[in-house]
Amino acid sequence: MAVAVTALTTVCCAWRWSLVAGGLGVDVRLPWAVAAYYRSQFLNTTLPGGVVGDVHRGVRQGRDVGVMGRSLRSVAWERTLGQAVQIVLTGLVLLVLPSAARSIVLVAVVVVAAAGVAVAGVVLVAKVVPRGGQSRGGRSRDMPGLGGRIVRTVADDLRNVLVVSRAWPGIVLASGVAATGHVVIFLVAARAAGTDASAAQVLPLAMIVLLASAIPMNIAGWGPREGVAAWVFTAAGLGAAQGVTTAVLYGVLVLVATLPGAAVLVAARQLREAGRQGASRPDDQRLEGATLG
Repeated sequence: MAVAVTALTTVCCAWRWSLVAGGLGVDVRLPWAVAAYYRSQFLNTTLPGGVVGDVHRGVRQGRDVGVMGRSLRSVAWERTLGQAVQIVLTGLVLLVLPSAARSIVLVAVVVVAAAGVAVAGVVLVAKVVPRGGQSRGGRSRDMPGLGGRIVRTVADDLRNVLVVSRAWPGIVLASGVAATGHVVIFLVAARAAGTDASAAQVLPLAMIVLLASAIPMNIAGWGPREGVAAWVFTAAGLGAAQGVTTAVLYGVLVLVATLPGAAVLVAARQLREAGRQGASRPDDQRLEGATLG
């Protein structure tokens, strides 16, 4: 079941990446995006940090299309926007369903939402303020310095992705389906761990743990997820051991479900080797012909 659910979430995330990249002017075809996303998920779950696979995905795409900066930003925005939707969904679940950790997490959600409003304000300002040229007083309208360029780039990226290309409905839909799929796998892991609590009781705990699992301070996917799971399960009266066991089983299920990414890595390496051999053959043939001549 985890393999099938992960296949669906991977396609949704790959589609989200394709939409974001398209808004930035980078062509990411869906079949290629699905394979690359499987590979990045496998690397994220097996290497420290939890983001190595995403960096690799952005670099490979940048090399293929020749626009490294926009390719890396497309990956960063794809992950950021997906997390933003997940944060909103977590806040809604905590408002509807009771949870012992509701107050603490809701404060965190409000803080993140405030940051999102600030970013939206930057986008609005960038949309209103003219891009360049001289003002009536002779001063440049562009924001000076590195900070100004960063703000302008962020604002332009968000405007192009969300407003100009009108990709936000697809991004929200893909992120919602992907988040639901991750929650389903967590609920399966909780049931396998022997949790007797109902799905309504475990759901808010799952949303909190999955948010923690996105923190890029883990070792091959392990760390914050298990710690937060122990905390929220204890707060819910289910016990720390139950939370850690559920989180560990979830990690194992995710690892198994992302194993197709290992196959993509092997296939890509074989294709590169074949390409090198194919590129060397004409030289060998010319050398052979020169020798015979």
